[in-house]
Amino acid sequence: MATRRIAEKSSPRDVATPSGSEKPSDSDVTPAVPTNVIMKLLGFSVAMVVVPIGSYFVMVDFGASATVGGIVAAVMANVVLVAYIYVAWKDDQAEREADAKQKAKKAQ
Repeated sequence: MATRRIAEKSSPRDVATPSGSEKPSDSDVTPAVPTNVIMKLLGFSVAMVVVPIGSYFVMVDFGASATVGGIVAAVMANVVLVAYIYVAWKDDQAEREADAKQKAKKAQ
């Protein structure tokens, strides 16, 4: 049969309470990904949904067949994707240049 374990009850004195005299830790609480990168990703994510669907319905509304509208929607999805890759590449390039300038400044 199973044995019975009695959980130890802790008294209020045993519980560690934070006191104001403790030195605050030097932890880094900045986000791992900058906010502007998150906003770009969200913007392009919305564009990846809205632009192809919108272009499809615009093409069909102007009298094009559903096939033509689908082709245009696929092309527009690729345009949004390439635009995101270009913006991310430029952002990374600017970041690398800033790091290089900072290293050159430290070396002097």
